[in-house]
Amino acid sequence: MGKSRTKRFKRPQFSPTGGSQAELAAAENGTEQEDDGPAAELLEKLQHPSAEVRECACAGLARLVQQRPALPDLARRDAVRRLGPLLLDPSLAVRETAAGALRNLSACGGFEVCDDMVTKDVMTPLVALLRECSAGLDSSEMSAQKEKERSGSSVENIANEAVNLLWNVCECSSRAVSIFNKEGCLETVIKFLSRFPTNIDLAVSAAYCLQTVTDDNPELLKSFRGSALQVLESAMLAPASSMEHILLKTLVAGTIWNLKDVIPSKSQAEIINAVLKILSDVLEMDAGDTVIRMKEAETQRLRTAAETEEMLEKANGGGATEDEEMEESPPKGRVRRKTFVSDLLPVTHKELREATALLTAQQTALEIVVNMCCSEGPADEDEDEDKWEEELSSSDESEAFVEDALCEGPGQPLSPLCLSHEVHTALTSFLLPRKVFEKTAFPNSIAVDICSRNPTWKPLVRKMTTVQCRALLCLQSLVSLLEVEHLGGAPALQALAQHLSTLLFAQPDFAQHVDFLEAISSALRALLQTMASKNIPQCMTPDQLMTLCRAGIQSANVGVRVNVVSILGITGSVLAREDGTLETLKAIGSSLLEVATKDPSLVVAGEALDALFDVFADGREAERASVQIRLLPALRELQPVFKMKIRREGRGKYSPDQLCVLDNVRANLRRFVAYQEAVHRRLTA
Repeated sequence: MGKSRTKRFKRPQFSPTGGSQAELAAAENGTEQEDDGPAAELLEKLQHPSAEVRECACAGLARLVQQRPALPDLARRDAVRRLGPLLLDPSLAVRETAAGALRNLSACGGFEVCDDMVTKDVMTPLVALLRECSAGLDSSEMSAQKEKERSGSSVENIANEAVNLLWNVCECSSRAVSIFNKEGCLETVIKFLSRFPTNIDLAVSAAYCLQTVTDDNPELLKSFRGSALQVLESAMLAPASSMEHILLKTLVAGTIWNLKDVIPSKSQAEIINAVLKILSDVLEMDAGDTVIRMKEAETQRLRTAAETEEMLEKANGGGATEDEEMEESPPKGRVRRKTFVSDLLPVTHKELREATALLTAQQTALEIVVNMCCSEGPADEDEDEDKWEEELSSSDESEAFVEDALCEGPGQPLSPLCLSHEVHTALTSFLLPRKVFEKTAFPNSIAVDICSRNPTWKPLVRKMTTVQCRALLCLQSLVSLLEVEHLGGAPALQALAQHLSTLLFAQPDFAQHVDFLEAISSALRALLQTMASKNIPQCMTPDQLMTLCRAGIQSANVGVRVNVVSILGITGSVLAREDGTLETLKAIGSSLLEVATKDPSLVVAGEALDALFDVFADGREAERASVQIRLLPALRELQPVFKMKIRREGRGKYSPDQLCVLDNVRANLRRFVAYQEAVHRRLTA
């Protein structure tokens, strides 16, 4: 239904079991645990007079919240209100583990849980803790070190847990962002970021938080001062001594992009160049080669450590005696606490951390480029939806009134995307299209094999695939926005189409990889649209086209179905102007007609109708095909059904943008039926 706006990237909801919020709601309606379950016991111990018991209880809860079935029971027992006060516990170790437990709960619970945490006032003790951590960073390093030796925790460790919790709730709750603004948390998070020369973990966590809260937050942008911008500039321009520093620079680049509206116009070009230089450098790196090198380095390090330990044992005559082992063991309580604290997050080695940081940096860089290409309307979607419902309910019988209400809404979903001159110039001068194209290839097979054979490294396979999918979506944005000559001309677009076709059909089970299928079909849709508009010959064969569309139409993912239907329409409109394409046009028309009449989503059905309008709008072969597939009788029968579905299902189910487009499709359907009647009369005469 025209050129749709690119969606901005948001951090996806974490789910350790792959479940959904619907599953969580179902679990809440299920059988609750009895009072003697693990949640009840751990929550009871939070009030114990012993700091060590409280710490162990917090650490146990940090593990428990990662089990989805436990979440409803924890919510029923008001775990947030009982954990919140421990953020200000006299014991630093309890503060750290309580923050870790709430952090895990916010990550595993998702949007609804985070919003509930804000409702239960987790922000009050969290803001207070952040302020205390900020003040603690100003104290002398000597006293901080003594405190760490005594408790096993440090102010920076607590701050890291706390700022991750803050990031999670701000990602999921607009109310949390409002509190962030009101309480002046910006200064504290900036201070944490400024620790990047000595504590990269804390700085990265702060950078994640800043990138989130600065996104579409005009109120916060007003409070940025020169000192804060200087910290961001220092972090962005600092030399990268590790992959984690590269990740930090990428996140800061994303934050600075969010701040572009408060940067003086005379500095805009310089800032945009600096941001895109970082993104370009990140995407230049070979992640597959890095994974291989890091795994080899880990293997060598562990081998050396084992050989050294073996030599020490031989030098000591075969090992320590039982008395020596008892003498060298640390206090029992300390060991227990350390074990629980280490369970808050998965234990990772430095080489794995480095490889993960690079892949995350590349994914983030691609997402920033996509967000640069977005054209977001300023209107508030919730207000527009309320307006739609009010207008519809007040005059259900007035079709003209409904049309006016629909199309007054937020905006122009069909308006072309555009880039500023500065961004356009920087994208092309830093060769971003070529570097994004290179990332669309399948991950390095050797790196994938190495990671697949090692349980600790296996999650990187998913990371590498995610980078590929982000690159495909980024390619979609660039192809939609840049002129053909900036993409390498017609030969480059044809080669790109061949590359995408090869990627798609290289794996016979492509339909099972939903994220990949949505990403590559989005890229193909944009590419084929551009090629059709410039009359560049397309390279997909009819068999390939129908194979893709048969698989895509059966997908449960609405985005995939919309993309493949659009691809059918684009290809069909091109074939309609050529001779000898009757059978292919009949196959395309039949497929589109089936989607328009049977797909449960009005958005997909509307896209199918729009594609039918394009395919059968003109051309001798198209006219013959329309008669043979009985297009006119089918559309006559569909017309009142489609109109009724919009009125019945529109309220609350679709966004104002979608409703406006659907109403345009409804109006175009009426006109297209009249056109087909004229064609039918002419052909039968």
